[in-house]
Amino acid sequence: MSTADRVPEKPALEGLESKWEAIWENRGTYRFDRESASRDSIYSIDTPPPTASGSLHIGHVFSYTHTDVVARFQRMRGKSVFYPMGWDDNGLPTERRVQNYYGVRCDPSLPYENDFEPPHEGGDGKSIKAADQKPISRRNFIELCERLTAEDEKQFEALWRTLGLSVDWTQTYRTIGQEALYTSQLAFLGNVLRGEAYQAMAPTLWDVTFRTAVAQAELEDKDQAAAYHRVSFHQQGGGTVDIETTRPELLAACVALVAHPDDERYQALFGTTVRTPVFDVEVPIVAHHLAQKDKGSGIAMICTFGDVTDVVWWRELDLPNRAIIGFDGRIISDAPDVITSERGQAAYQQIAGKTVFSAKQAMVELLRESGDLIGEPKPIVHPVKFFEKGDKPLEIVSTRQWYIRNGARDEELRARLIAHGTDLDWHPDFMRVRYENWVNGLTGDWLVSRQRFFGVPLPVWYPLDADGNPVYDQPILPTRELLPVDPSSDPAPGYDESQRGQAGGFVGEVDVMDTWATSSLTPQLAGGWERDPALFDLVYPYSLRPQGQDIIRTWLFSTLLRSELEHGRSPWANAALSGFIVDPDRKKMSKSKGNVVTPADMLEQHGSDAVRYWAASSRLGTDAAFDPKNPTQIKIGRRLAIKILNASKFILGFEGAADAPVTEPIDQSMLATLALVIEQATAAFENYDHARALEVTENFFWTFCDDYLELVKERAYGEPGDAQASAVAALRVALSAMLRLFAPFVPFATEEAWSWSNDGSIHAATWPTVAELPTEGNPGLLELASRALTGIRRAKTDAKASQKTPVASAVISGTTDETTLLSQVASDLRAVGRIDDLSFAEGTELAVADIVLATVPES
Repeated sequence: MSTADRVPEKPALEGLESKWEAIWENRGTYRFDRESASRDSIYSIDTPPPTASGSLHIGHVFSYTHTDVVARFQRMRGKSVFYPMGWDDNGLPTERRVQNYYGVRCDPSLPYENDFEPPHEGGDGKSIKAADQKPISRRNFIELCERLTAEDEKQFEALWRTLGLSVDWTQTYRTIGQEALYTSQLAFLGNVLRGEAYQAMAPTLWDVTFRTAVAQAELEDKDQAAAYHRVSFHQQGGGTVDIETTRPELLAACVALVAHPDDERYQALFGTTVRTPVFDVEVPIVAHHLAQKDKGSGIAMICTFGDVTDVVWWRELDLPNRAIIGFDGRIISDAPDVITSERGQAAYQQIAGKTVFSAKQAMVELLRESGDLIGEPKPIVHPVKFFEKGDKPLEIVSTRQWYIRNGARDEELRARLIAHGTDLDWHPDFMRVRYENWVNGLTGDWLVSRQRFFGVPLPVWYPLDADGNPVYDQPILPTRELLPVDPSSDPAPGYDESQRGQAGGFVGEVDVMDTWATSSLTPQLAGGWERDPALFDLVYPYSLRPQGQDIIRTWLFSTLLRSELEHGRSPWANAALSGFIVDPDRKKMSKSKGNVVTPADMLEQHGSDAVRYWAASSRLGTDAAFDPKNPTQIKIGRRLAIKILNASKFILGFEGAADAPVTEPIDQSMLATLALVIEQATAAFENYDHARALEVTENFFWTFCDDYLELVKERAYGEPGDAQASAVAALRVALSAMLRLFAPFVPFATEEAWSWSNDGSIHAATWPTVAELPTEGNPGLLELASRALTGIRRAKTDAKASQKTPVASAVISGTTDETTLLSQVASDLRAVGRIDDLSFAEGTELAVADIVLATVPES
């Protein structure tokens, strides 16, 4: 089929996504060819697995486009690109979505129900109250999680294909699939056996809504209304010590008062004791450097536990634990043993069973009655710790949990993690500081166990002693041949199921791993660690980790940590960090804020190339504003994609060959300018500055279309000869290079235009190089010719004449160097300007003067 037969009569963007996605899939255009690949020829990407719960939002489109343009560039540079896609489908977001979607909640005490059908299906289910959700067994609940995530993943994949992600869809994984279970549990066993994972009973940040522990990396500060309460503690022999607290409901859990060791007001009190108001319990007054002299009265009460500072004081000062908050966020029914007085016991019963909010109100009244509340509470607003997905402030309760050492208490490990961050190439580089600040600011090891259901089971059992009590310090571990396992349903090695829960038998761990404990192994999951050693050796360490800047502390750090513990090295050579999407008010878009834009309608309305253009216009690490009511950048991107199609059709309509000699100075100048663009775009891509690569390519393209094409089209349409052949050859060569420069950004329009004159995919073609272009040519000539053409157009506009109006004569003035250069393109300027007599004159600056129209314009 000839080129003329391939070019459609009316090129259009509509329908290109479905057309080319199907062709790419059928041809295997983006398939990773491991058979012919070597370690040096591979570019591997540790792709972020999006959370498969609900819908993708515009932020996903933004950051994943950044990754895709890199993948496409590297593929065209001759690399064998390993570009998998994962689905992060376990964890709290999935469980919450399943609860809302199906109207159910998990109750592990219930038996499994065959052929269970949920009472509700569809929508977000948020109108269903938690009390009305049907309780079901853990196994039934997990089956619903599997069902819904499978459907969500299909929708996600369809959207990614529409967007044009050049992912190899044969290389996918799920963070809850069998391979993920095996890999996660195997890595955890290695952590345990090497002493990097351990179990401990300790104060734990606890979300009372989800009834689960929360790690430091999952915290979020939210400003909350509160009040300072000034309360009197009683000294031996009379007198009081006044403290200020926002949590009077924790008075029953008070274990000490604390002041700064340099605070002269309290130095005489260190080593003495006071008695608590209402509960009459003796507590010591101690010194610690974290106490703030300028906060409140300068002396504070230490409770177990009001906040993370209480935990530090409790641990470093070796204080007793009198925790009174339960897993449900309510005050537990049994008072601490140290409350012995009848009055104290009676007071405690007035707060027992209450939420912390109600207990606070009750405690304030008790303090008023006892005369120990001084004045009225002073309202304040202060930051309070929340679970990033939670709705209520976190509490601190003592629980038995699993931890992985992360350098918080190991200076040698911390130093190695900092060194890996130094060796990693960060794009942009300033993001490195955020990583280092996080590592240096760690206060505790990584809490990896969660009291949830849909997650990777911790592969641990515990023996039961003769009284049926678990012996936690002698955990039973499976061999790797048994993996994956579920201790809640699989018997422990060396036991049978009849011994579960029996004295002398065993009990299985029911907790699951934190979702980041699985996601931190994405290089191993995607690369086939311990399952496909040949593949893993090819792709690991990866070339690139792309991700959002907000999860440096979670995903990037945890992945680097697990790689250090398992392999002793960084898992990637480069890290590319995308910025946030912000709304017109410059507020970050997020589901919790309710200002998220879903991309499906936007892709359908404007086209994928237009949306990709908008995303690719932003540099890494830079936030991008998006106004769905006026998406200016997307409209510009659509105009560009349409222009690519139309310009390609126009150029391919000229008769001639791309390999003819390029002899005309303006043609040579255009190609010399294009050579500079190729150099700049290539260098920008190599420096992970895709936005700069797009910018220089687009700037040249519009000059090419608006000026160069106009200058040479008459010659290209003209009689065959050297000059005509030169124009057509230059146009064809430039078109080929420009389509390839644009291919990573607007893959559908460029593939369509490429197919009109080429066999095979543009995305399998080679990246353009300077060596493809003629070496002679002065780039300055094209720039001068463009300015001269602009002057001719402006002169006609000023004369209120059509651009098609003939010109009897015109004079272009400029410096000697300028006019000498312009004389080389005089014939093309005469043709485009319809100028009968064109001359050049000496001047101080380039200008079009003395233009005489051949006809008088109509008034």
